[in-house]
Amino acid sequence: MLAMDQALKTLEHEFRSEPGSFLLGLRSDLVWDRAAFSRLEKAMRSVCERMQEAEELPRWLAEGYYHVATDVPSWTAHPNFPRPEPRDYYTACIERLTDLADWFFRGEHAYMEPHVWPEL
Repeated sequence: MLAMDQALKTLEHEFRSEPGSFLLGLRSDLVWDRAAFSRLEKAMRSVCERMQEAEELPRWLAEGYYHVATDVPSWTAHPNFPRPEPRDYYTACIERLTDLADWFFRGEHAYMEPHVWPEL
């Protein structure tokens, strides 16, 4: 699990679609960068773990989680999009983004504890 300050820095970088971010590469270059996705996913998961008791959520984070959970599946839905292989990996990644957004907004994930998030 990432330290909260590092996770927030990573999410700020991603949600702003800065150079080297998963989101910029995906949207601009149609490239699914596995390492960049992993950084994004781990940062999102770390923030979810630490904020699940929060009564208020920062707007920039809420907008970012919503954006990732809705836009990434939309951007990659075209049949000619060069999805990463194997297909199960891509499907698991899209599901993970949806699960993380759900966890962020509800304050708890949908899995029974103890739950181990598999590495993607």
